[in-house]
Amino acid sequence: MRSGRVPGRGGGDGRGGETAALLCGLLLLLGAADAQGIRRPSSYKTLRGDAPLVIAKGGFSGVFPDSSYGAFSFALLASAPDTSLWCDVQLTKDGVGICLRDINMSNCTNAAQVYPAKNKKEAKYVIDGVPKTGYFSLDFTLSEIQTTISLTQGIYSRTERFDTMYYILSVTDFQSNVKPPSVWLNVQRDIFYKQHGLNMRSYIVSILKSVPVKYISSPELGFLKSISKRVGGRTKLVFRFPDNFLSDPSTNQTYSSLSKNLTFIKTIASGIMVPKTYIWPVTNDNYLEPPTSFVQDAHSAGLEIYASDFANDRIIPYNYSYDPLQEYLSFISDGGFSVDGVLTDYPITASEAIGCFADLNASKADHGKPLIISHNGASGDYPDCTDLAYQNAIKDGADVIDCVLQVTKDRVLICMSSINLLETTNVQMTPFSSRTSVIPEVRGTPGIFTFNLTWNDISDSSLKPKISSPLSTYYLVRNPRYTNNGKFVKFSDFLEFGKDQDLSGIMIIIENAAFMAKSLGFDVLESLTTALNDAGYNNQTTKEVMIQSTDSAVLVKLKQQKAKYKLVYTLPSGIGSASVSSLTDVKEFAEAVVVDRSSFFAQSVHFIINHTSLLTDLQSAGLTVYAQVFRNEFVSQPWDFFGDETVEINSYAQSLKVDGLITDFPKTVRRYKRNSCTGLGNDVPSYMGNVTVGGLAQLLKNQAAPQAQPPSVAPMPKLDASSVQQPPFPPVAPKNAPFGAGPPPGSSPSAAHKTAVSTCILLVVACATLLL
Repeated sequence: MRSGRVPGRGGGDGRGGETAALLCGLLLLLGAADAQGIRRPSSYKTLRGDAPLVIAKGGFSGVFPDSSYGAFSFALLASAPDTSLWCDVQLTKDGVGICLRDINMSNCTNAAQVYPAKNKKEAKYVIDGVPKTGYFSLDFTLSEIQTTISLTQGIYSRTERFDTMYYILSVTDFQSNVKPPSVWLNVQRDIFYKQHGLNMRSYIVSILKSVPVKYISSPELGFLKSISKRVGGRTKLVFRFPDNFLSDPSTNQTYSSLSKNLTFIKTIASGIMVPKTYIWPVTNDNYLEPPTSFVQDAHSAGLEIYASDFANDRIIPYNYSYDPLQEYLSFISDGGFSVDGVLTDYPITASEAIGCFADLNASKADHGKPLIISHNGASGDYPDCTDLAYQNAIKDGADVIDCVLQVTKDRVLICMSSINLLETTNVQMTPFSSRTSVIPEVRGTPGIFTFNLTWNDISDSSLKPKISSPLSTYYLVRNPRYTNNGKFVKFSDFLEFGKDQDLSGIMIIIENAAFMAKSLGFDVLESLTTALNDAGYNNQTTKEVMIQSTDSAVLVKLKQQKAKYKLVYTLPSGIGSASVSSLTDVKEFAEAVVVDRSSFFAQSVHFIINHTSLLTDLQSAGLTVYAQVFRNEFVSQPWDFFGDETVEINSYAQSLKVDGLITDFPKTVRRYKRNSCTGLGNDVPSYMGNVTVGGLAQLLKNQAAPQAQPPSVAPMPKLDASSVQQPPFPPVAPKNAPFGAGPPPGSSPSAAHKTAVSTCILLVVACATLLL
């Protein structure tokens, strides 16, 4: 169980001035003017043509504990202005309604800490036909709950740093303290409470006089019918289908049968809410099936239809490429229909989708800032540096496609994201698996390297590409159906392919050039220049050629050779600033730099603490700045970006104003550049504003217990001249022996000696045989 302090009453229940001031200050997180409303297409295919409603489940529960004052308040600040705040209503022992995500408080509060089992507050009830043990709201009075129990994050993949900062709100406190423009009450278990002597119906009817409830939902149709004549015209009743086809206990009808009788539901309710899989079914291997007619059927019956279960930090179908905003679009525009609202833990992303991305600007690539540079092609969806990755990078809107240069045994330049085939192919499953060696100059671990195989070995054999999974430690894999699809690409073919596409240029990355020169006798710089000349890139101006390297000696040599191409230096990762002398050196051989995106922010336990000075240093020196590597997967972003890659991209494009973004998912950046909220100036809605650096960390610092605050971090190191300067590019070794012959490069002297001795013995034996 997570630990944390129980704050004073001025904190969690919203009645203290300090908490209110801090949460109001969270508007600065988004750094935008007051929301100007949703920018909608000419019409949506909702029941009435209105923009779909954003429903914030327990507030902004993707960051703050569900139903907390912080979650509710931040949802209002970071979402569309008409966002409806969802409160799961539970009843206390004295019949008061509270906002709490689950009737069992064990997984959403610190009740187990406050009331250990020996205090006999733990109980057992049959919930949905299953016996459950825990701490239940109906065993506590409101006073006990609000004076002793605090809210915690119920989903353990989310940050626990805001745990126990907030008390549980009663429904009336929720209304008076948060003052939401739209209240949605969800009543999950009317019959259960009735069986234990509590009357949910009476409570809901009683508060309608003081709380302007706009929506009431329930999976019990009988409950909705019982209050239908008491709610008045201002409140809509919504029948909620659960995520399984069991029976409605109030009607003894299965949800499956009720789903086929929507006209009957219309006699009681004005809308229905269904899990999103009712609309877009998903296969067992997590791919979308064709959509059902559920939305159209509901609209034909005169019912509004709302979709539930949206969250940025869930594994959504692979068709969406880990992009939660794209999922919303399939429900509001891209599917040929539109639901009337979405229930989400991350209302900022739903607001973006509805307000800025449902009506995109023209699709023509403009090649303006920020430049979209692919990372091994569209490697978020296809194996690195394959024909599929490059074709789809261009289709998805990349301005620049990239090629990491490697060389084969027969001196063919190829595009491959790693020199080690174990990392990029299925080589361990082929006859080449025995060619493993350790080459310290290249890798400290065993590998099978591109120069161990010929081009024919690589392209015309059982060798297949393997899709990258940079976040596999979180059990996040990419596009499994395409794990080994695509063909390997020769560098010459890459050059020809790039010439005929609507690109602003190409990026060529050089790795291990010194090793190739010393150990393989291969001059990759000469071969690169020859290939570019042969492809005609030296005599054209329409496509910019950028050559990138972490090795300054490579770029220095190209500069000395008066290369006509743009030279790009990759800075070491983990630096936070740069000395004047180091930048003077960089300017001697490069026009641009590639920087790890994390170098722009100091972070602690996934929270942004502050800006570093690196960007200012680089831009003051007149260097073009490209940031890498942007990924859609929610674990790749700090908490401050809310598991939403669009929020992160917006910060780098609008606040930092970097010149280019290097990304595994070019289509996500291209769609961002086409959004209809770009260029609105002071009228930009809050959900498309820039994240103010360190806002969440500051809230923790001001209010949380010391153990909940992000730990202090040491300043990030500074780039100095000694880090930039590298030994001169080595001379190329003689080409006396066939490429790849003899002991593997990097073998120990003893191994080489053994090989020589064995060769001599074989020669002696052969000579003796001939003499005989």
